[in-house]
This record gives sequence, structure tokens and C-alpha cells, in this order.
Amino acid sequence: MSSPREEVASAIRDIPIEQLSPARDAMFAADTIYPVFDRLRAEDPVHFVDDPVYGPFWSITRHDDIVAVESNYEAFSSAKGTALLSIESQANATNLAHRHFMEMDPPEHGLQRRTILPVVAPSNLVRLKPLIRERAAQILDSLPIGEEFDWVDLVSKELTSMMLATLLDFPQEDRRKLTFWSDVLTNAPGFGPVTSWEQKRTEIQKFHAAILELRELRRQSPPSFDLVSMLVHGEHTKDVDVDQYIMNMSLLLIGGNDTTRNTISGSLNALNLFPEEFRKLRANPALIPSMVAESIRWQTPIAHMIRTATRDTELRGKLIRAGERVVLWYVSANRDDLVIPDPYSYVIDRENPRPYLAFGYGIHRCLGNGLATLQLTIIWEEILKRFPEIRVTGTPRRTHSVRFRGFESLPVTIPARI
Repeated sequence: MSSPREEVASAIRDIPIEQLSPARDAMFAADTIYPVFDRLRAEDPVHFVDDPVYGPFWSITRHDDIVAVESNYEAFSSAKGTALLSIESQANATNLAHRHFMEMDPPEHGLQRRTILPVVAPSNLVRLKPLIRERAAQILDSLPIGEEFDWVDLVSKELTSMMLATLLDFPQEDRRKLTFWSDVLTNAPGFGPVTSWEQKRTEIQKFHAAILELRELRRQSPPSFDLVSMLVHGEHTKDVDVDQYIMNMSLLLIGGNDTTRNTISGSLNALNLFPEEFRKLRANPALIPSMVAESIRWQTPIAHMIRTATRDTELRGKLIRAGERVVLWYVSANRDDLVIPDPYSYVIDRENPRPYLAFGYGIHRCLGNGLATLQLTIIWEEILKRFPEIRVTGTPRRTHSVRFRGFESLPVTIPARI
């Protein structure tokens, strides 16, 4: 009897290559998308398709090709967006005049990015470590023993929302508003907290009102060490207009939430899928840093970024014309067997666990990667101190998205404390 993966692979083989599109939300949600990328890497790693839902785009699926595109920011620009949006999403998008700093090219990109770098500088990460550990302990000590609960809700969302509220100097008692707004921004109606485009626009307006209020409060106060204050008082961001500020805050909200939150859940799910690795970790907690790196690769919480060609450019013999969208599929690069041996195995003590592209590459590499890694490391150090076992007890519900690879829920049980 064939496995579900083999059945999907067989069905994918029957699709003419010119019609094969990896932009399939339902397959991402079902975690069955990998056979699509396996075929594209093997047969057409620089692949053009005119997708009926997302429109025309090129898919770049090999690790080294993605590095080449990200390195050539003059030919492949971020200025026209970094997310593959459906035609419907584009039609219903909030009409703001500007993009966030990740959707900029040099020199503007570097100037605005530099404004908030002190928050994620190594010296500040050292300062944050005791606070992260204290909160991780608080969360883990409150978990029920012997009862099923949702790990996403009680652990992953809690830790990331606490940290995000700290970075924004947002009231801790209202921190779940940040999680909610992030989910509103990143999910299509019907697959997140909203059910219609009208409701989505209404909730986004509430988010905008809240962050504009924060902006005015910081303007009236001396500079402080939080992201809002840095944007408000920073040399290269203090004079940006309302739309630019809103876009930058939206980026920080999503970036501070999704990557860490989804890898916390993904790491636990992977360790349950590969129980021998879980036993290996419990026997040797010194493997936590390597396990965290492998979990980031395995989960790849951001599935893709896009670039737009600024001029006709050839890649692997294919002519990408000026103005065409190029999708960099990190989720495929992180299963590329030319770079990562045995990529479909989750191995927490890989000889080289860090060639992954989950945080991007080059000038646009995620500036919060150090903080994300730190939070993941600390939460697992604290988990191993407390629990000999955490069992996934039901089918995870995954995010319905071609961009964010996350978990909406992950039912688990903790049989006992140490």
C-alpha cells in the first residue's frame, strides 16, 4: 500500500510540467507540498507558470540559485513587494502609498533597517536572556499535567507575544492583541481570525489606530529603547509619513511573531515525528543549539520571498524578463539534497546544520534571527529541565498559506514533571 506522500507524488507526476505550480495553499496546509518541489528541483529548477490564483511568476527552487538571486539585488529588486499575493488579495489590499523597509533596495533599505538594529544587537540579546528565561519558566510551570492542551496557544503564542510586547513597549496585559493582529494581517478570510475582507479591513484599521497612538505617545516622550521609539526618533525614520510608519510596524509585528512562534511548535512536532531524536536530545541537552538550527531548517517558517526583475536576466539558461516576479522558495531550498544530505530526515546533530535559508540571505536576511534563535534555545533548555516527555496527541492544524508555514493548533499532553 502506498503512503499519502507517494500518492501525492504520483499525482504530481501526471501534471504537465508547464502547468505545475507550487502556490497551493491547501497542500501547504496538509503538509503535502514537498513532491511539487522535488519535481521542480529535478526537472525545472527555474520554472515559469501562469497560476490562475496568483498570476504569472518564476519559481526558484534550488538552494544555490536562491543565493544567486538574493545576492544580485540590483537585478532582482524587493521594491515591488516580497510576498506572493493572490489576485484576490491584491484586489482587496489596504491601499498604502509606501512599503516597509524590507521592500526597499539600497540605500534606503539599509538606512531604515539600521535604525532598529540596536534591539537585536548581541549586547542587547545578552541583556534579554534573563527576561526570556523567566518568562519561559513562568509559561512552562503553568502548563497542565496529564491533560491535553494546545501547545500553540499556551506556549508558542505566549512566549512570542510577551517578547513582542516588550520590544514594542506595548502593555503586557494586551499582548494577545498583537498575536491577533498578526494573524489578521497574514491570513486570508476564512482561514484565520476573520471571515470576510470587510472584517479584515476593519480589524486592520484598529491595528493602525493603536500603533498611531503609540507613535504619538513616543513623539511626546524622550527616546527610549523600544522599536516604536527608535522609529519615531531615528534619523532616517522620524520623518517618514503615516503610511511608511504603518508598513514598518506591520513588518515588525509579523516578523516578531511568526518565525519564533511557528518554530517552537514545529520543533516539538518534529521531535515527536522522530522520537529517536527526542531521546537523543534528552540524553544530551548540549545538542539544543544544533537541534534549534535543524528545527529552523525543518520548519522553514517563511516559505518564500519574492523579487522583481529590474532587467532581462538569464538564470540556468532561462530568460527572466524585466518586471517579472521571481519567487524564492526557501521551503524547497531547505530540502535540496545537493546542499543538505538526507534532507527529509530530522537530524539534531547534523555535522553542518546551518546551510539553511529560512531567514533569507544577503542584505535582506532577517535581522531578528538572533533573537528568534535565542528564544528557541532558552525555551528548550527550560523544557528539558521540567518534562521527561511531551506527546503530540492529535493531528496538527497547519496554517493555510503559501508564505507562512505555521501551526494553528498542536494538541499535546505532558504525562509528568521531572
